[in-house]
Amino acid sequence: MIVEIKVPSPGESITEVQIASWLVEDGALVQKNQDIAEVDSDKATLSISAEEAGQIKLLVEEGDTVEIGTVICSIDTSVSVPETTTESVLTAKPTEVVKEKPVESKPVSKEKVIEEATESEMHLSPLARKLMKEKNISEAEITAFYKSLRLGVKDVDFYAQSKQNQPLASDQSESSWGGTRNQEAKKMSLLRKKLAQRLVSVKNETAMLTTFNEVNMTPIMEIRKKYKEQFKELHGVGLGFMSFFTKAVTEALREFPQVNAMIDGDEIVTYDYADISVAVSSPKGLVVPVVRNAETLSLAGIEQAIKDLAVKARNGKLSIEEMTGGTFTITNGGVFGSMLSTPIINPPQSAILGMHNIVERPIAVNGKVEIHPIMYVALSYDHRIIDGKDSVGFLVKVKELLENPERMLFAGISPIEKLLGF
Repeated sequence: MIVEIKVPSPGESITEVQIASWLVEDGALVQKNQDIAEVDSDKATLSISAEEAGQIKLLVEEGDTVEIGTVICSIDTSVSVPETTTESVLTAKPTEVVKEKPVESKPVSKEKVIEEATESEMHLSPLARKLMKEKNISEAEITAFYKSLRLGVKDVDFYAQSKQNQPLASDQSESSWGGTRNQEAKKMSLLRKKLAQRLVSVKNETAMLTTFNEVNMTPIMEIRKKYKEQFKELHGVGLGFMSFFTKAVTEALREFPQVNAMIDGDEIVTYDYADISVAVSSPKGLVVPVVRNAETLSLAGIEQAIKDLAVKARNGKLSIEEMTGGTFTITNGGVFGSMLSTPIINPPQSAILGMHNIVERPIAVNGKVEIHPIMYVALSYDHRIIDGKDSVGFLVKVKELLENPERMLFAGISPIEKLLGF
């Protein structure tokens, strides 16, 4: 029996997708529910799974753009697939691995092993990651396991052969740049094309302006220095700058609702919640996933939400629902070293806050010159809906909250003002 695999619809407004990569080779044996392809739409990347087990036949090439409902491959279910087949394409033949002879030592806890192998550089396939998730196996655990094995003669021979077939890094750098007149044309992905269209439309269809300010980051950096270890131990996530900025933005939006509004035809739509879009750089380009109801989240909740979205963005697993519906955007160019920039509004939103790098600068404090870590911040906004008074007032409010973090607990006012009933 031949089973046809068609491109599913990622969303109502999407009519075509691009075959980003095939995860199997033509003629390979695949298991039921195995990921066989990744496709890019103009909003997100999604995986396509095999509906039945059998031998696969690919009908389109990588990079092809196809319409929704197009048959991209077929599976011959009459071909039996061994139950032990978990990967359709093996990158190398399995080698015999011999465990080291046990050595008497003090027992080491599982948590300690995972801590020592927190960052792994293993190249895992999407199917392997999916299987690890189903069996609740972390990347750190599997890295620690393979580190405990001893390499044999066959492993060394395999490495030596692979090394001979690969050019040296110095040769690669020399051949890839300079001394030639070569050109390369690469087809633009649907995600990049859509991004380009949206950015151009913003410049043409909005009255975009940018206002700037600076933030003394000393109070927040002192909080992080004092509590970051305790925070991570208690909540399981690091205490970064993004949570403070997100919290400050949600409090400022409460006071300046126009910044949290957008234009829909002849109407202005306002919201009594803050869905904060966070710009994230992914291998396929800039994506902007959304932290829902950020105004109700604690710092730990914001950090966890951003971490989860960033991991999905890195692995190309963000859904369309996770990337739509934001009311305000925060982008952090400072992680790349940007000192100052004018961020472009994320339509149909009306404003975006740009964060930049933190640099020690001399500033006047109580009539004296002191050195403090300073960050320049920028707010780009649509002047059609947001007046200069609201935009400047909003950014000043964000600055005040960041320089006085305790105000975030009392709807933007100081504890003393709260006590006095102001």
